Amino acid sequence: MALRFIARLFLAAHFMKAKRQTKRPEDINAALAAKKGPVSKFIAQHYRHFNAAALLDTAKGYETHLKAGGKMLVTLAGAMSTAELGISLAEMIRKDKVHAIVCTGANLEEDIFNLVAHDYYERVPNYRHLTAEDEVKLVERHMNRVTDTCIPEMEAMRRIEAVVADEWTKADQAGERYFPHEFMYKILRGGKLKKSYQIDPKNSWMLAACEKNLPIIVPGWEDATLGNMYAGRVVTGEIKNVHTVRTGIEYMTWLAEWYTKTAKLMKNGEGSIGFFQIGGGIAGDFPICVVPMLHQDLGRDGVPLWGYFAQISDSTTSYGSYSGAVPNEKITWGKLAGSTPKFIVESDATIVAPLIFNWVLGK
Repeated sequence: MALRFIARLFLAAHFMKAKRQTKRPEDINAALAAKKGPVSKFIAQHYRHFNAAALLDTAKGYETHLKAGGKMLVTLAGAMSTAELGISLAEMIRKDKVHAIVCTGANLEEDIFNLVAHDYYERVPNYRHLTAEDEVKLVERHMNRVTDTCIPEMEAMRRIEAVVADEWTKADQAGERYFPHEFMYKILRGGKLKKSYQIDPKNSWMLAACEKNLPIIVPGWEDATLGNMYAGRVVTGEIKNVHTVRTGIEYMTWLAEWYTKTAKLMKNGEGSIGFFQIGGGIAGDFPICVVPMLHQDLGRDGVPLWGYFAQISDSTTSYGSYSGAVPNEKITWGKLAGSTPKFIVESDATIVAPLIFNWVLGK
């Protein structure tokens, strides 16, 4: 009995010593943030549990993925450009933390709307209490509301329409064809808008992408404001060839080649392509399907799966809805591997994404 009691004391002491030597998560995070700036230090100190901890895990995973030689594709749904995500995303692009973007047509154009018409925007902080009559007054003033922010039609949409329509017409008459983002790059590089800039250019993610000639994929561009304007010109006959602006299927085939070539360029098999998804919808659904297409439809078995996956969404997970497709379910569709680092942050992307980006930037 005495020997058994002594053995138990020894094991308990050994266990307590091992426990003392094991670093606590908050200590590990504090050490990681020690060489970073005040935003990262704040996150390490306060973001310890639940969605806050998921945010930090996502940021650390993003950083680990890049350090291993990986590339990152970011998808933008919702109204991220009108939310001025460019303040942090533009720097991520310039610092080579983002290597491709998939976005809705709205996000493609709304960053440029904000670039040239920011001072004409109106904020509506009491938007939850607007009546139908209040909304009618806004539309009569040509103010298009996005949650708490109104985009001025004449100063933003029509100004960009006039410039890009000139490029559409030139391409159409020359028998040339370009993707939606390539037309945006043309008007930015052409300099016609420069005199109208109303924000610091460093805060425009489209300008940063243009400088880097970053690959941008814009599925479903037709439902955006400029897509509607383009369709109108096809109806009137001002644009003769509906295919002057390249869209959907061509974007998918381009993405397939980009993914294949980028995967092959990874040095000595190190690194992979990650998938950082903001919101849901077509911006996320469209690109993640490229991997199973490469494997199942093209037989390119040597192409790796996505090597990192993170999703920020405040949509409640439920069966039958978009949000029901949680990361593990994507394994059965040949999109992610069982070993792929997977993260979900169930929160507002306008709050979460800038914090993750600032951690990765070392702010």
